[in-house]
Amino acid sequence: MLNHKVVVVTGASSGIGALIAEKLSAQGAYVVLCARSADRLQEVGTRLSGPHELATMDVQNSEQVSSVMEAVFQRHGRIDVLINNAGYGKFESIMDMPQEEFQDMMDVNYMGIVRCTQAVLPGMLKQGDGQIVNIASMAGKIGTAKSTAYSATKHAVLGFSNSLRQELRNTGITVSTVNPGPIDTPFFSLADPTGGYVKNVSWFMMKADYVADQVVKLVHKRNEELNLPRLASFGIRLYQLFPRFADRVSYKWMNKK
Repeated sequence: MLNHKVVVVTGASSGIGALIAEKLSAQGAYVVLCARSADRLQEVGTRLSGPHELATMDVQNSEQVSSVMEAVFQRHGRIDVLINNAGYGKFESIMDMPQEEFQDMMDVNYMGIVRCTQAVLPGMLKQGDGQIVNIASMAGKIGTAKSTAYSATKHAVLGFSNSLRQELRNTGITVSTVNPGPIDTPFFSLADPTGGYVKNVSWFMMKADYVADQVVKLVHKRNEELNLPRLASFGIRLYQLFPRFADRVSYKWMNKK
C-alpha cells in the first residue's frame, strides 16, 4: 500500500519522527525527512532501508517550508502524505514561563503545522488525494497544571485539524490527528529536565516504537483520529462529557509535573 508513496515527515531527526520515517521506509514509502539539524538527519538517514531524501528545514521559516515542499513536488510530482510531527514542550507554571516562550511554542507546534499544510495543500487538491497527519497530544484534550503553554498549542492543533477536516470533505484528502500520552523520547530532556515528571508517570509512559507503529497503521488505514494509549480514549470521553467533575476527580492523578 505504501510502495512508492511520497511521505514528508517533519521533526524527523529524533524521537517518534525518526522512528516513523524508518518504519515507512521499510514498508516501501519514499520518505522525505525534514528537521533543523542536518547532522541528526544524516544519522537517521543511515538507518533507513529504502530510498529517501533529507531536507534541512525549520517549520518557523515560511520561505524554507515553501521551498522544500515545492522542491519535493517538482522532483516527484506529488506528496501523498504529510506527517506534521515537529514540536516541543516545556512544563512550567504560568508565572515562571516568559511570554516569549508561549509565543515560540505556539509558533513551532501550531504555526509550523499551518505553514507545512498550506505548502502541500495546493498540490494535494490538484491530485485529488492525500493525507495530512497532525501529531497532537492528549494534552490538547485534557489540560494539566504546568502545561498552559504546551496544552494551548495542542488545543490549537486539534481545532485546526477538526476544522480543516470539514473544509476538505469530498476532496480526497484525509486529515488525521494523533493524540498520544507521555512517550519515552528525548522530548522530556527539555520538557522535564529534572526528571520528576518522567519518574511519576513512568508506569504510564509508552515506548516510542509502539507509538510509531500505531502512526504507520493510521497512515495505512487513513483513519481520522488515534488516541494513545487506548485506555486514554475512555478518559477523554469522560472528560468531554463531564469536564468539571473530571477536573476535580483527576486533579491529583493527572498533575504529576
